Amino acid sequence: MSLTIGVLAAAARTDRFPGWHMHADVWAIIATAAFAWTMAVRLEQRRREEHEVDAKSVDAESVAGPVVTRRQVGCFVAGLATIFVASDWPVHDLAEGYLYSVHMVQHMLITLVAAPLLLLGTPAWLARRLLHGRLLRVVRQAARPVPNLIQFNAILVLSHWPFWVNATLRNHPLHFVAHALLLLSALLMWMVIVSPLPEVPRARPPMQMLYLFLQTLLPTVPASFLTFGSKPLYSFYETVPRLYGWTALSDQQVAGLIMKLVGGFYLYTVIAVIFFRWYSDEERKDREAQVPETLYWDDVERELKQLG
Repeated sequence: MSLTIGVLAAAARTDRFPGWHMHADVWAIIATAAFAWTMAVRLEQRRREEHEVDAKSVDAESVAGPVVTRRQVGCFVAGLATIFVASDWPVHDLAEGYLYSVHMVQHMLITLVAAPLLLLGTPAWLARRLLHGRLLRVVRQAARPVPNLIQFNAILVLSHWPFWVNATLRNHPLHFVAHALLLLSALLMWMVIVSPLPEVPRARPPMQMLYLFLQTLLPTVPASFLTFGSKPLYSFYETVPRLYGWTALSDQQVAGLIMKLVGGFYLYTVIAVIFFRWYSDEERKDREAQVPETLYWDDVERELKQLG
């Protein structure tokens, strides 16, 4: 009798897709970020209209060109939209109450998609104002390939440590801090590839490709533990309702495959884009460097005599 009741109780805890509800904190953060970015752009436009800047002044570079391009607007909006999708219903609810595999997708959206889009959507003048003085010097030193390989992979390992994962899932403020740390680490990591600031220069294309390739190596370790583990690593996911009958172990194995295969494919795609752009730029430079051979009158006479 007790066994029958246990089976019925377990069945009652499956196949319950979380209903929609508003995550007010997520909406507030996204709205605040969008408002702050928009106000910064408008104030910069007004400043440029009201003040003439000396061509030799320090700010001359910051006012060169438009205040913001359509591409930057699109990238920033897409970056905020990605964070919204990763942090609101249903991804947030599935990740924190049902499936670790969705939790993995959530982290990948934040680190691999949102972070580079936000950098691509940040004009140089705005980045320069956000990173000024000592902070800019710190970022310039940290946003190099080797320090970034260390810091990003250290955060990645921490974010898959069972004690840390279980703690963040049981404590909402700590989970918010964990996601903020992931985003900051990813922003710093992607500075090597898409830095908006000349003061924090991007690496050259060959180094960018090597850098991203190395970024694909360490995730193999936690992905292997997740995929080939014989028991669930995270006790939290053993206590939550099982959506569609997935066991905690199968969910964990899917998360490991997503981390290695999807994350690796994404970074290799970025490497391919960098390679073909680099190849195209080198071809264009070679064509521009080719100087037409000088034609002299003596050569013309010689050719005419041969024809005549």
